[in-house]
Amino acid sequence: MPLVSLRALARQVAGAGSRALRRVIADRWQLLQGTAAATAAWLLAKYVFDHPEPFFAPIAALIALNTAVGERGLNALRLLQGVILGIVVGEVILSAFGGGYTPMALAIFVATALARALGGTRVVIAQAAIGAILTVSVADAEAGVERLSDALIGAGVALVFTQLLFPPEPVALLRRAEAALLRRMADGLALIAGALEQDDDDLADQAINALRELPGGLTELRRTRRASARVARRTLVWRAHRELVVRENENADHLDLLAGSCLLLARLAAFLTATERQTLGPSVRELGEILASLARDVGNRETRQHAADRALEVVNALSDPDATTDSALRASVTGVRMVATDLIVFAGVDFDEAVEAVREGILEQRVTPAPIPGGRFRWLRRLVGR
Repeated sequence: MPLVSLRALARQVAGAGSRALRRVIADRWQLLQGTAAATAAWLLAKYVFDHPEPFFAPIAALIALNTAVGERGLNALRLLQGVILGIVVGEVILSAFGGGYTPMALAIFVATALARALGGTRVVIAQAAIGAILTVSVADAEAGVERLSDALIGAGVALVFTQLLFPPEPVALLRRAEAALLRRMADGLALIAGALEQDDDDLADQAINALRELPGGLTELRRTRRASARVARRTLVWRAHRELVVRENENADHLDLLAGSCLLLARLAAFLTATERQTLGPSVRELGEILASLARDVGNRETRQHAADRALEVVNALSDPDATTDSALRASVTGVRMVATDLIVFAGVDFDEAVEAVREGILEQRVTPAPIPGGRFRWLRRLVGR
């Protein structure tokens, strides 16, 4: 093999190893929690409840925790729902028809069909099927009871981890998702700015393609918003901060419009002439830098206020083009104003006030983002807010 090919292969292997290591480092806390919960469940089942082979207790704990942060407590309850349904169906089929492959098939179908009819998620359906399979295949009532006991132990340990020991801080959970989306928007605006300043159509296409992928991030943000609201409602530690979560959710709701404004601006920029692109490029780059700085510290009140003030400065620096009302430049200037308005609203300013500020050039209202809870939960945030 040529030396160049060996070097290229070595770089690819090193790059793959580096990416794998980063993934492990990013999820290290969740991996450690899963390991600790599984071990605790096994010890409880074996030495406290005297189960001879408590293999399902640690499995149940791991399955319950093996989902996105903010949904793990709900996942534990879903696991229990599936296990109970599968065991009950398996016992009924076993009592009526005895063991064998035909009762096995019937038990699997009935358990999964009931789970689906009850609106069960994938984990509920899978656990219902597994419960039915084990109950019929072992054909022993004791096995079903022991599996249910193991499931209760594993899910109980998972609930202790998610609800008492390491509950995710809901506002910080939401702001991490916001920051990830803001970084992607900032990268898209940086591409637009580069396309405008360099008169590069390829960069403009890259910007449009990058911003068209934002709906995936918005879907993740919506999932996180639901999870943060659920954590605030159902977790004892953070229940007192539901109002903060509601306020931050209202701010996050406006990221949909901000993403749409960024994409609109990218599409409008493609129709500008070389001279018009040079005129608009600095303003777009400044908006991208504002989004990037906001993403770095999205929970800081001063950062949000500074972002709102800078966005208004960008708008004030723009002059209305002396062109016909249907010109591409006028439309693109309007696009810049839309991005700035949506940015100001996300920062924590009322929509009507933001529109008035962009129109008049003066921002009178101060931003009101939800602060991160402090006081007696500060030690907990250091553990779980990552």
